[in-house]
Amino acid sequence: MTVSTEQASMRFGCGLSPDLPAQGPQALLAGLRAPDQIAARFPIESFSDYGPNLATAARLRREIKAARAQGKSKRAIAARDEIAAMRKSLAARNLDWYVNTLLRWSRTENPLRERLALFWADHFTAKGKNPIMVPAAFPYIEEAIRPNVGGRFGDLLIAAVTHPLMLHFLDQSYSVGPNSAAAKRAERLGGLNENLAREVLELHTLGVDGPYGQDDVRQLAELFTGLSYKTNGSFTFRNGFAEPGAETVLGVAYGAGKRGIGPVLDALNDIAVHPATARHIAWKLAVHFVSDRPDPALVDHVAAHFERSGGDLEQVYAALLEHPASWGAQPGNVKPPFDLVASSCRALAVDPQAMQELKPRHLRRALLRPLAEMGQPLLNPGGPDGWPEEDAAWITPQGLSARLRWAVSAPSVLRPALPEPGAFVDTALGPLATEPVRFAARAAESRSDAIGLILSSPAFQRR
Repeated sequence: MTVSTEQASMRFGCGLSPDLPAQGPQALLAGLRAPDQIAARFPIESFSDYGPNLATAARLRREIKAARAQGKSKRAIAARDEIAAMRKSLAARNLDWYVNTLLRWSRTENPLRERLALFWADHFTAKGKNPIMVPAAFPYIEEAIRPNVGGRFGDLLIAAVTHPLMLHFLDQSYSVGPNSAAAKRAERLGGLNENLAREVLELHTLGVDGPYGQDDVRQLAELFTGLSYKTNGSFTFRNGFAEPGAETVLGVAYGAGKRGIGPVLDALNDIAVHPATARHIAWKLAVHFVSDRPDPALVDHVAAHFERSGGDLEQVYAALLEHPASWGAQPGNVKPPFDLVASSCRALAVDPQAMQELKPRHLRRALLRPLAEMGQPLLNPGGPDGWPEEDAAWITPQGLSARLRWAVSAPSVLRPALPEPGAFVDTALGPLATEPVRFAARAAESRSDAIGLILSSPAFQRR
């Protein structure tokens, strides 16, 4: 089987670039073992560094409450203004992290890592539910997802499921075992919450049709009681909230005679290598990278490598890239809006310094608002199941209109000196450049129209 480096770079990488060579399957895989230099070049704060913002916001909210109770309106107003200023600062940093994420895609020499970081971030969707937590999504990805994309699936699962942002998003920190010490002391506690347990089984591991029932969900939810985080955003396990005794999940008992995080990790490690998990993850990878309706033989092949390797993700990706069904001549999946914007930045070879120096209003107009107009607001899917994979979700009248407008208007903001259209056809599309696209680029009334037509072409809109 012969695979062109251009096809591999478009389907499993971040697209083509005039400054960086296209890579074949083996080079893409090797990049996962290389030092993560692009993350150091375009840094994003880790959640551990972000956590003090949560503590500061909590302190200010307490001050507001106390000041109001004492009739000290000036102090309450001052504390409220401090929180407002913090929200504004965090929103600005969130925009910077988004820009750095795009620059990682546009300048990386290890593009498969960037694709996988966003794939797994979507698989383990977690987002903030208040203005201070909303910007924490990028730090969550940086801390829980990115370092684990090339390791064991069990390690990735544990890092994501026990992360404070996930516990916040799915209300796990309020979950209390019915027979726990905390429940006996305070009747007004919220009770058992099954959100995290259900999503772990249904979305993260076994799949919606997996071999589990409601009793498994409840037992896993009871096992998860105690998972929480401190005011400063650091993880903690609250023994007083934990349900005592053993919990049986998928026929295995966990936690008999002991409490703490240990039984939770045992359960997650076991579920991570379950045959149903292997098949579910294999199917999701095939759908994301290859086709909405992947060849069953491809899914079987990837699932078998997952099982044999105990969830070694590098071996799983290798199985995906080596199968002939991954390289059919049929067009690839439609790029979701973020992928379209990011791969365009790569094809345009945007200048990092110039992009970082763009004024916030220009960044919002050229990079942030268009995502929402295309149907994918930044890191804000509708629920814990993340973004849809079906092409039909992105090819809508409104979405297509937004894509066309962006392709024509945004490149001149991101790169005022636009490339020559004839050369850009080959830069952006490689061997997929067709004569109709070349003719349209030559016949366009302006350079910006020509670049827009190339970025709007079906060949560029698909992987």
